[in-house]
Amino acid sequence: MMSRSARGRGRRRARQRKRGRTALISVSVLVLALITVFLGKSLISGPDGSAAAESSATDDPTIRAKNNKAGNGPNARKRAQRWDGKVEVLGDGSTSHTGPQPGQLKPKKLKPGQKPPQFVVFSWDGALEGDDHLFSHFRQVAKESDAHMTFFLTGIYLLPKSKSDLYDPPMHSRGSAAISYPTDDHIRTTLAQLGDAWKDGHEIGSHFNGHFCGPKGGGDWSVDEWSSEIKQTYDFVKKWKTNTGFSSLPPLPFDPDREFVGGRAPCLEGQENLISASKDFDWRYDASSPGGFQAWPSKKNGIWDFPLQLLPYPGKDIQVLSMDFNFLYNQSKGETDGDPAQFGMWKQTTTGAYMNGFNRVYYGSRAPLFIGNHFEQWNGGIYMDAVEDLMREVCPRKDVECVSFRELADWMDVQDPQLLEQLRSLDPGQAPSWKTLVK
Repeated sequence: MMSRSARGRGRRRARQRKRGRTALISVSVLVLALITVFLGKSLISGPDGSAAAESSATDDPTIRAKNNKAGNGPNARKRAQRWDGKVEVLGDGSTSHTGPQPGQLKPKKLKPGQKPPQFVVFSWDGALEGDDHLFSHFRQVAKESDAHMTFFLTGIYLLPKSKSDLYDPPMHSRGSAAISYPTDDHIRTTLAQLGDAWKDGHEIGSHFNGHFCGPKGGGDWSVDEWSSEIKQTYDFVKKWKTNTGFSSLPPLPFDPDREFVGGRAPCLEGQENLISASKDFDWRYDASSPGGFQAWPSKKNGIWDFPLQLLPYPGKDIQVLSMDFNFLYNQSKGETDGDPAQFGMWKQTTTGAYMNGFNRVYYGSRAPLFIGNHFEQWNGGIYMDAVEDLMREVCPRKDVECVSFRELADWMDVQDPQLLEQLRSLDPGQAPSWKTLVK
């Protein structure tokens, strides 16, 4: 999707980074499938031959599954290796290993009596830098707001349409996609933004490739078909120079084998088989759940489940999923160009829902708040403006941590499992005695 004019994000370094009965109108998986109609983009990638060889350290699937279940698969081992200080250009020069990612949150176990930070995760599906430059714009907004975010890259955004036959989607003909392939200029600008975003400390995750929803979409795919989709995601990232011929451009400053630790399925379909497939790639979380109440996360099949969430909609006894399309559906019945006379009110109610959700947990359970969006100009760009308003309002607060999903997973992993279980028992607006709860 191509969006409006650009702004951006980063991270302050001068000081130590602070990290320190309701009717539900939620857009279900069925409604979310309509997103496909409005997306003008795609995503694809998959591993190259050397990566495939490495990730098959053994041809015995039983041993491989045992290793991966123990968090000792090939990608996990790569991430655990100490950096020798030397930049390593990988494969055809499309990617590189430049050491640990800068500016990451250092996860710390809560001290006795300590209130958890209020985590907020802003995430973006697709991550294309279009003519409106929304990718670069929100990088700047994040920099000014002391925020990190997660960009879920669509793999075919790095694949020219002339090379579309390199994509072999599950259940569909070779080269087909439910979204548009990018122009050459958009591939170049997206590559630049991906590299700069990683240097800013943002996470690069996966939104997979062809954005297929509904019949023959992700919800119908087997574990093996999801595995093929994931492999192709890696491949498109690792071989963009070969596929585009842009040999003079610098490599991305990260290695996908180390960087990719999670993703979000198009239209939030197929999570069960996706999670099973992702284990061969040592992924640590999935953000494809259709949603639920604001609660502290738990694991599904061994990895963190980070769902969209139901937020209180201002002025009505309803709740709406925390993604732009769901507000669009409720406000203009899914039309991307609704009544301009309503734009002001719709933006106000969208921002109000975000703030309602934030305040409910900020003054209550401190469960993380998850916001999902697309780089789009729907209804005059009001959903972009609402996210920006929220980011600028809450992220600079000293007890708020606007982080990536990866950083949140890092923090969750170092906490006492018994404490996390107690946190999950809290209602979203329930503020416990932290001195009693955190021991």
